[in-house]
Amino acid sequence: MVMWLALGCNYGSTPVSAASEGVQASDLVFDVVSPTGGDFLGVYNNITYGSVIKLMHERTKFRLHSHDVPYGSGSGQQSVTGFPDVDDSNSYWFFGFLIELLHGFADLRPTLDSSAKQRDTIKSGTPIRLQHMITRKWLHSHLHASPITGNLEVSCFGHDGESDTGDYWRLEIEGSGKTWRQDQRVRLRHVDTGGYLHSHDKKYTRIAGGQQEVCGVKEKRPDNVWLAAEGVYLLAAESK
Repeated sequence: MVMWLALGCNYGSTPVSAASEGVQASDLVFDVVSPTGGDFLGVYNNITYGSVIKLMHERTKFRLHSHDVPYGSGSGQQSVTGFPDVDDSNSYWFFGFLIELLHGFADLRPTLDSSAKQRDTIKSGTPIRLQHMITRKWLHSHLHASPITGNLEVSCFGHDGESDTGDYWRLEIEGSGKTWRQDQRVRLRHVDTGGYLHSHDKKYTRIAGGQQEVCGVKEKRPDNVWLAAEGVYLLAAESK
């Protein structure tokens, strides 16, 4: 089945596919985070497969963002940026899970060889794929140069039925945590290139004016750190 989840009056309606296990209303946590992290009830949710969330760059507070605008250089693929506003639906990313292919759904597993299921938690060291909710393309990187700084370009590529190893990112949780929660600082390291998902204050002035560059860098730096922010969180299976 396909559930239409209204993500607040400014977000519109966003489709979320449900796995063969089914999603009940009690499985969903509609979350709004406070400026200091966590939600307004002081609860920190697990990030699970099937959740739809925004990633916030820790230092600049910009959200990881994409849109149907190609790069004018490098690969020419769909661009990825940091976006300053909170209420934009182009900043939602889907953490995929195993879809029932016999029923005609697309293969949205975290990686092509994964057996992960909807509502499983995500552990540090796990390779994952992130799918842009609006355009259905995968967060991707490769050896093309990023437009502003000449680091590794980060783009969106493919679609539901098209993906390659350039879409795989390995989760690294800062500190002693083993399972990804909202209050944890994380890095995403690209499996093919070894580059960390990175952003900084350098901004575009033309097509994506005011938005900041997102790229990959091979060194571990403070500007590699991201936090889970607004979204629709599926409760972890073991917590029910």
